[in-house]
Amino acid sequence: MGGGTGLATLLRGLKRYIQAAEGGLEITAVVTVTDDGGSSGRLRRDFDVLPPGDIRNCMVALCQDEALLSQLFNYRFTGGRGLKGHSFGNLFLMAMTHLTGDFAQAVKLSSEVLAVRGRIYPSTAANVRLEATLVDGRKISGETRISRSTRAIERVALSPRRARPLKETLDAIAQADLITLGPGSLYTSVIPHLLVEGIPQAIAASPAVKVYFTNLMTQPGETTGMEGASDHLAALVRHGGRRSRGLIDVCVVNTGPILRKALEKYRAREARPVTNDLKKIEAMGVKVVAADLVRIAGRRIQEKIRHDPGAISAVAIDLARQGRRAKERLAS
Repeated sequence: MGGGTGLATLLRGLKRYIQAAEGGLEITAVVTVTDDGGSSGRLRRDFDVLPPGDIRNCMVALCQDEALLSQLFNYRFTGGRGLKGHSFGNLFLMAMTHLTGDFAQAVKLSSEVLAVRGRIYPSTAANVRLEATLVDGRKISGETRISRSTRAIERVALSPRRARPLKETLDAIAQADLITLGPGSLYTSVIPHLLVEGIPQAIAASPAVKVYFTNLMTQPGETTGMEGASDHLAALVRHGGRRSRGLIDVCVVNTGPILRKALEKYRAREARPVTNDLKKIEAMGVKVVAADLVRIAGRRIQEKIRHDPGAISAVAIDLARQGRRAKERLAS
């Protein structure tokens, strides 16, 4: 469960295990649908469709021929009246939605056309908007404005409040060996899943191992001042509600070094590495798994600190095996 580039990174790593397992591994990606910026936001406003961008990224990450389709689906028009700034993949999903009359069905059929190695569902079929209450009491609406906030976020909510999940999502949660939240923007990519009616309760009730992949860096505005992994974990649990005890079993943190030059560029934007306050995490009743998860991507002049797909997927697979063994012991 996630959104943005974080979930796609995990899926890209897991795809290698699908190919090696020859059908022995199944992946379901549940993707947030609150994006209101860029091409997705324009399509949402102009055509009354759910935002396709994050789902497009997940489809590309899980498709068999990623090299070709990533170029095609991520191709962005640089000119043309009404086309400039749109990606081909977003337009493809919008067209399929209008043909089928249902966004979730459009994603399913598009996944079949592209030979996607897994199932992808929106977190809800409702056309929801993200709202935030800041620590000073002010309220702001819209994912783009929330992610750019200069004030700390106290709480986020969906509008309308009673958004329902797909039945397929609840079934996948109940049957899973492993449920992951993140990595990704805490308040705009991860927590929105817990605001969909019934999802936190379904996660808590699932026999799966429930895991939170902590972000490598704080995000300016969105998580400014939340420098400890326990701060992020506490925000997740708080939004899960009273009936979601047992929401997270494991918190995965990074112990790998980050290049000083990359850190300097992030610090200039007031982003800091998330610290591993392990005792606080364990005091919350959550187990810690620590590993070297980092890689530096991009050109030398503008390095981006990202999770390594191979490293985080290896951790996920190991935890999934533990989840499978635990379920087998319960069944025997």
